[in-house]
Amino acid sequence: MFETLSLMSTLLLFTTIAPLLPGEHWTIRVWEFPRVQLFVLLLVTLLGWGINFGSHLTTSLVFMVALGAAIFYQVLWIIPYTRLWKKEVVRVKEAKAEQCISVMTSNVYMYNENYAGLKGLVKENKPDLLITLETNGKWEKELAELHDSYPHRLACPLENLYGMHLYSRIPFKAEKIRYIIEEGVPSMEITIELAGQEVVVYCLHPKPPSPTENETAGPRDAELAVIGREVAEKTVPVIVAGDLNDVAWSPTTRKFRKSSGAKDPRRGRGFFNTFHAKYPPIRWPLDHVFHSAEFELVHIKRLPGYGSDHFPLLTKLQLNPNRIKHVSSSDQKTGK
Repeated sequence: MFETLSLMSTLLLFTTIAPLLPGEHWTIRVWEFPRVQLFVLLLVTLLGWGINFGSHLTTSLVFMVALGAAIFYQVLWIIPYTRLWKKEVVRVKEAKAEQCISVMTSNVYMYNENYAGLKGLVKENKPDLLITLETNGKWEKELAELHDSYPHRLACPLENLYGMHLYSRIPFKAEKIRYIIEEGVPSMEITIELAGQEVVVYCLHPKPPSPTENETAGPRDAELAVIGREVAEKTVPVIVAGDLNDVAWSPTTRKFRKSSGAKDPRRGRGFFNTFHAKYPPIRWPLDHVFHSAEFELVHIKRLPGYGSDHFPLLTKLQLNPNRIKHVSSSDQKTGK
């Protein structure tokens, strides 16, 4: 038991400090994801030392102190996404339909063939914006029956797991598909009008750091940095949605939120884990909806799975006219 606890403790302590090491390689950055799982394993291991405290007293004490510090460190990262934390975004007391917008994001998993499952969720929840990720030509064809309900669309079907489609009930005032950092990894940007106010919506799906995708987190981090700067410069309300292939509590996402000023409606409410849909022990929040301070929350919920490795996420926001920035025409021209 002593040897097992020692090995387990060493491994858990290493994975706790690994993200602090210099570098962007996936073997380092991947440990930013399972902080909840590491917290549980650290706690179990600490209890194991407590039960076996009688033998190897000094070693037991050293490991227990180190594990306790590691537990505290992991808690600092994840506690903002629990009900123990102050809510970052106010929930509206009474929704006003003309000021509301609902956004449904869903990474479909390209090889998933349960097209009816997604269409059923869309028809049931009726989002104003539907963002689908990993959608290829086959998915585009199968979702064509949604066109009557979503007459405004932006399509980028790809066979490389990075296809993207945007379906909207709201007309576009402007639209574009961009390849910000990597070829074959698109993003979308649209401008719509909500309650007489222009709103910019970004749809993102950067590659993750992993042995099968990008070896480093560099391209993902760079894309989020670019969008963060752009959001900060906007003089209109903004929504950023998609599968960022990054967890809500990671340093990269924290930097994005800080640079952009974007709010996260999950803070103080829960994890809303969307990945992995098929393996409950390894779930974390990969799909996101961030927004500028002009919005308040109506509701946010994870929807049922339909065969993808991601659960869909549905977020409904309400624009608060009292928070709209009043920018002069001269400021708009200069970008202030």
